[in-house]
Amino acid sequence: MVYPFLAVFAAGLVVGITQVSLAIAASMATSAVGPFIAPIADRRGRKIGMLIGMFIFLAGSMAAWIFPCYLTFFMAIMLGNLGNNIFLPAMQAYVGDHTPYQKRGFYLALSELSWALSFILFVPLAGLIIEKTTWSGPYAVLSILGVLLTALLWKLIPPDRPVEPEPLMILSDIKKVLSFTPAIFGILMGALFITGNEIINVVFGVWMQDSFGLQVAALGVASSVIGLSELSGEGVAAFLADRLGKERTIGASLLFSAAWMLTLPLFEKSLMGAFIWLFFFYITFEVGIVSSLPLMTEVAPTTRATTMSLYIAALSLGRAIGDLIAPHLYTKGFMANVMVCMVLYLLAVAALFFIRLPKEKECTAK
Repeated sequence: MVYPFLAVFAAGLVVGITQVSLAIAASMATSAVGPFIAPIADRRGRKIGMLIGMFIFLAGSMAAWIFPCYLTFFMAIMLGNLGNNIFLPAMQAYVGDHTPYQKRGFYLALSELSWALSFILFVPLAGLIIEKTTWSGPYAVLSILGVLLTALLWKLIPPDRPVEPEPLMILSDIKKVLSFTPAIFGILMGALFITGNEIINVVFGVWMQDSFGLQVAALGVASSVIGLSELSGEGVAAFLADRLGKERTIGASLLFSAAWMLTLPLFEKSLMGAFIWLFFFYITFEVGIVSSLPLMTEVAPTTRATTMSLYIAALSLGRAIGDLIAPHLYTKGFMANVMVCMVLYLLAVAALFFIRLPKEKECTAK
């Protein structure tokens, strides 16, 4: 919610936009901490990992609600991102534990609907709450709902703590994943994919402003277009990933998206054309990224939560790299961003070829 209301948060906090951006940038660094906590979910149970993520998130949102100031806002952004990077791998590992690989794409795609639905439904609601209260109003709602959902998580998710838990060896688990070639190529694939997407993500609004002079209106409609394309992409991934195969779905989405980027000159002449181009760009991205989740849950099943945490950390770091590269590329024109994105997508396809699942799963992986 911070991105569309960045100026509103800055005004409410009586700081500059740069300081709000600093909080967002700093939150990216917390992604590197996630893998050092996520192994708890492998050694002590997925439920424990999910609860730890929720508690960290609540610590940030409650601080911003009860003591509203720039420092607590900074904490809310950082702890929210860290809690997310701990909760998600544990949740995805839990789904991986309880669903067969042949159907896992459908169930993980369902969980990913939360991203698009929150963008379409709850970001506008957050704006309404800010308008009626203050910048910290959404954090009050997030805190109350977070406590409720943490209680439901505690009550409804069965305990899965091992009867004889193995010693907690965080660095050993991380080393185990990073020394396994298929996991390395899976993480590399995700990093390349997300970096390419972010190179477009950061500047498409500027491109629309420069091309059509409709910054506010265009970005407002573009937000809806992106939310709907993400929702559509998750639906397509839910349908295709298990039927076509995770690897084939990822590869097809990347190759189709790379080919689609070449069509930009045909669509960039009108605002409607730009919306159509963005819709298909984001829907193909969403199909690929959602389909990669079930694949990565099966690359190293014995360290599933650690693997997913490293994967999500790589995605966050890829976004940070894209944030740094995108503005420099844009000085040469939006097509420069698109071409670099296309190259990174093709490199991600190359990395996909080196991902191998455990032998007992290979017969059902395709």
